[in-house]
Amino acid sequence: MKSTTALVLLLALLVGLSAAKVHFEETFGDDYTSRWVSSKWRQDDGTAGKFVHTAGKWYGDAKDDKGIQTSPDARFYAISSKFPAFSNEGKDLVLQFTVKHEQKLDCGGAYIKLLPDTLDQENFGGDSEYFIMFGPDICGASKRTHLIFNYNGKNHLVKRDIKVETDQLSHQYTLILKPDNTYAVLIDNVEVQSGSLLEDYDFLPPKQIKDPNQSKPADWVDVKTIDDPEDVKPADWDTTPATIVDPEAAKPEDWNDEDDGEWEAPTIANPEYKGAWKAKKIPNPAYKGEWEHPMIDNPEFKEDANIYAYKNIGSVGFELWQVKSGTIFDNIIVCDSAEEAKKFSEEHFEKNQAAEKKMFEDIEAKKAEEEKKKAEAEKKPEPVTDSDVEEPVVTSTTPEVKVSSNSKKAKADVHDEL
Repeated sequence: MKSTTALVLLLALLVGLSAAKVHFEETFGDDYTSRWVSSKWRQDDGTAGKFVHTAGKWYGDAKDDKGIQTSPDARFYAISSKFPAFSNEGKDLVLQFTVKHEQKLDCGGAYIKLLPDTLDQENFGGDSEYFIMFGPDICGASKRTHLIFNYNGKNHLVKRDIKVETDQLSHQYTLILKPDNTYAVLIDNVEVQSGSLLEDYDFLPPKQIKDPNQSKPADWVDVKTIDDPEDVKPADWDTTPATIVDPEAAKPEDWNDEDDGEWEAPTIANPEYKGAWKAKKIPNPAYKGEWEHPMIDNPEFKEDANIYAYKNIGSVGFELWQVKSGTIFDNIIVCDSAEEAKKFSEEHFEKNQAAEKKMFEDIEAKKAEEEKKKAEAEKKPEPVTDSDVEEPVVTSTTPEVKVSSNSKKAKADVHDEL
């Protein structure tokens, strides 16, 4: 019985996978340029960057991990690819891709855009209409995963921050958009946020608004407390000055009235001073409470069960600005099945994660060791050579002896013998 049940579940899963529709997938093989178009946007002013085909400095598989990398620094980047147009109405929409910030991204975007099939690829830029913008956006202290939806021609940002990965390894970002107007965001196949489009975005105007024909009555009392009419200021309250002459001050002995003028003792705060008198407060017997503006149904509000739906999805692209380049994009899939996206992830991302991480750690360890050796070498004193040592000047303390001619002759005779 158990084996039969397991078989039924397996068949159901296989049927689901076979029915899944993959609209677009890209692993950036050597022929990727036949499918992607680089935009001319920003070329005129010299700020257009380009994408380089590479697996980067560390990877799990040198061939499978090849993607497109932003280059050089401080540039705008724009590239896109088209596919047969479709609508996600009545179906799940899954958008998934991987990102690797080899350069320790400090300021720039790393998001993908899902666009209409009418995209002008050669002029694709910041003003091009898009349906969804999804992925990392990092600049200084601002670090988040963007999730922006276009609705009726206006782009709407999510009202809740979505976490983002900021290290130098590859990470996979997955968006799942459902026909019940809910969404989920996964990073490395782990859900980091989910919610309702109606609650987390301001797509629709409010259901109710304040009645424009109503206003607070002029005689409405909303003051909670009043001065106690029976509380009277004491007659001697104002006789106490705020400051008094410092009783401990004394005229300096060297003070000269003619030269320095008449001496005046300094003043200090009067410890007896009670401040301005205020009557006690009592509850206001006329208080009616806070006035609440009456609400009415908003005539401009209309329910929309298809906020999630787009009719002519037909291209994906990267339109970015980065101060420091080096981000690598890879493994894009657009489909209608989270299971299909997970399968794609297993084939192209998950299997390479461990090897990439090890390669990165090995490179970092080697770099740390080289930096350590360099630091030690800089601290070590240089060896002293003969050229660095100055020969001491020796001054003889022996008194000068005058040599006679006979002595000189004797020395000459000795040398002749030798």
